[in-house]
Amino acid sequence: MKAMRPVDQNKAVVKGSLAKPSLAARLPLPTLLSQMLVAFIIEFDNEFEHRTPHRTTISGSRSHGSSFGPWLASMAMYLTCMKFAGDEGVTVSELERLARTPTNLHGMQRWGYIVVDPGPDREKPRKPVGRPGRDWLIRPTIKGRMAREVWQPLFGVIEERWKERFGKGEVERLREALWALLSQMDVDLPECLPILGYGLFSRGPVLERREAAKGRPDGLDATLPTLLSKVLLAFAIEFESESEVSFAICANVLRVLDEKGTRVRDLPQLSGVSKEAISMAMGVLEKKGLAVIEADPMGSRAKIVRLTANGVEAEDRYRRLLETIEERWRARFGEDRIGELRKALGALVDEPGATVSPLFRGLEPCPDGWRARVRTPDVLPHYPMVLHRGGYPDGS
Repeated sequence: MKAMRPVDQNKAVVKGSLAKPSLAARLPLPTLLSQMLVAFIIEFDNEFEHRTPHRTTISGSRSHGSSFGPWLASMAMYLTCMKFAGDEGVTVSELERLARTPTNLHGMQRWGYIVVDPGPDREKPRKPVGRPGRDWLIRPTIKGRMAREVWQPLFGVIEERWKERFGKGEVERLREALWALLSQMDVDLPECLPILGYGLFSRGPVLERREAAKGRPDGLDATLPTLLSKVLLAFAIEFESESEVSFAICANVLRVLDEKGTRVRDLPQLSGVSKEAISMAMGVLEKKGLAVIEADPMGSRAKIVRLTANGVEAEDRYRRLLETIEERWRARFGEDRIGELRKALGALVDEPGATVSPLFRGLEPCPDGWRARVRTPDVLPHYPMVLHRGGYPDGS
């Protein structure tokens, strides 16, 4: 029989579930970081959708006075591509050097944000290519330039809202706690979580040693989601260096499964990530022999997923490794630094006496937004599922 686990450690921030003031204190550190980051990104993305011409499957075209717009994308597509795609153009290799992580070039071309070609002295391809040369030039389209102008100021706009909502002192305290930890790390991390790769792993090529922090844009003057992303990614990379299953799969899918069985259709609500992300994660779990999908033994038409014996062991390893890494961080970076970061995160994630986490206060989409037309999630992911689909933090 599987050992009983602490109930609160298995839950995300859930609407209406904050009866215990100490909930945040019992959540793993990466869960607190993730839910904070996802809440910021969703509010950011909702505002971007409201302000810019765009197209989506659900809403069609939202031109806002213009006759066209690019396919709607999330913050990650700005931070891995459009932020560095200047009007004069940038090579593929230079873009990845600046962003410190690959982007979805094929998607950004197809969605209308950029064009990629060999340069003015070479023959241009007749259609977008998926794997351009490293010296090919990336240039923003007119649509991309318009989107970039909307994206740029939104970091400050949303952070000011958070200062009004949570208190300026609380947000500044969080910034300082994040940087106090980040300044002790010796890798040069990207400004956002990378698009998940094969097996939904966050770890990518060997990261460069970080340059001196002085004068770099990743100190206390960095955006709040950048500070959150760097610390969270550092945790994920360390986790994945010791795990055969990615942190994204463990934190969002493996965590909510057991050997008794869970209905597949319930997984998005339980985990906070999209059906598409669940499908990708289940493919990995099945291939590794950690989970099986089968007919409901109770006779309903629903499919259920249950952990195999190896899956139960993998889930237990996930929980033990979470605790081990956080204890390592306390020893490596200092008990006071980790404690201060937990307090700063908890002040925004939890609120004594509240029935709804403060994080949900900024997540109400505009009436014409695509999130207004889909089911509202009850939970926030325990780790962002950033996919090629558009970079949304819940894999949408």
